[in-house]
Amino acid sequence: MFHVKHSGVKGRGAQSGAVSARFGLAEREVDGDWRDHVETLDGPPVKLRTNVTEERPKSILTFNQSPDVPFDRSINAYRGCEHGCVYCFARPTHAYHDLSPGLDFETKLFAKPEAAALLRKTLAKKGYTPRPIALGTNTDPYQPIERSYRITRQILEVCLETRHPVTITTKSDRVIDDADLLAELARADLVAVSISVTSLDPVLSARLEPRCAAPAKRLAALGRLVELGVPVHCSLSPVIPAITDEFLEGIVARVAELGVKSVGWIPLRLPHEVAPLFREWLAVHYPDRAGKVMSIVRKMRGGRDNDPNFHSRMNPQGVWADLIRARFRVACRKAGIEKARIVLDTSQFRPPESDRQMRLL
Repeated sequence: MFHVKHSGVKGRGAQSGAVSARFGLAEREVDGDWRDHVETLDGPPVKLRTNVTEERPKSILTFNQSPDVPFDRSINAYRGCEHGCVYCFARPTHAYHDLSPGLDFETKLFAKPEAAALLRKTLAKKGYTPRPIALGTNTDPYQPIERSYRITRQILEVCLETRHPVTITTKSDRVIDDADLLAELARADLVAVSISVTSLDPVLSARLEPRCAAPAKRLAALGRLVELGVPVHCSLSPVIPAITDEFLEGIVARVAELGVKSVGWIPLRLPHEVAPLFREWLAVHYPDRAGKVMSIVRKMRGGRDNDPNFHSRMNPQGVWADLIRARFRVACRKAGIEKARIVLDTSQFRPPESDRQMRLL
């Protein structure tokens, strides 16, 4: 499926910009001698820059009927994600737009600046029934470009105005930039925030998630949200055997010290183009254990790189999966963390006022 070999791309998660063969797109093959020849003539490759294209969609709220996810509607203010997590299950979505799930996914981004306005229109529709809106289900709502676009903040402002419940999933401490809104939403039981912590090693995280906040910053953000009274969840996501699983007990113990009451773990998923991208990353960064990692992954996934089926995709099987579950249970028990369910209030919802009503004020 992929035909581009690299020795490593500094500052990025994917190690190549190969395109998908799933949709009949042209494959790119770079011959080693030709690459050397180009570098002789033109010098080394120019550092990859992030480009953002603004989109004007007609709708912003996406509904789903997936039986194994805890939400039925979501908003993704951005497509693509500069965080560059090599394991990101959302990477294949870029292939639908003739773009690479590899480097294009983390360098060619799309922003939806009218997201909040579209949300207001949706919430104003007659018969709309509120249920929690999930932010960050596909790409991170607090990735670096949020600092300038502030689309996520605008969405939260609409949720606060309409008393609409919302959940946030992120790997960024930038979520604290909206502490004022989050605290106010939390006082009305309208928000919950999940922060993913993959390891406690900043060097490993820089390889695995090159443009994410360092682990210490994510932990600090969890602690700050606890202080603000915002319901938080720490997700150990993903747990990668022989790479990140060694931090499982340490992360659980650390977040418990911060006052976090809800913790969970998600196994590594490698759908479609993510599998070869991850193998390529292993070959560059961990060639000594690449075979071991993938062997364990396959043993947890019924002999395959990935299990796409509902329920089982989130519930790996086999001895290795059972071992991780047992370790997680013991770690939670030692840390004093019990299963905690965060329930948000949908009864306070009030439709946004129309433009006509706003003008009369």
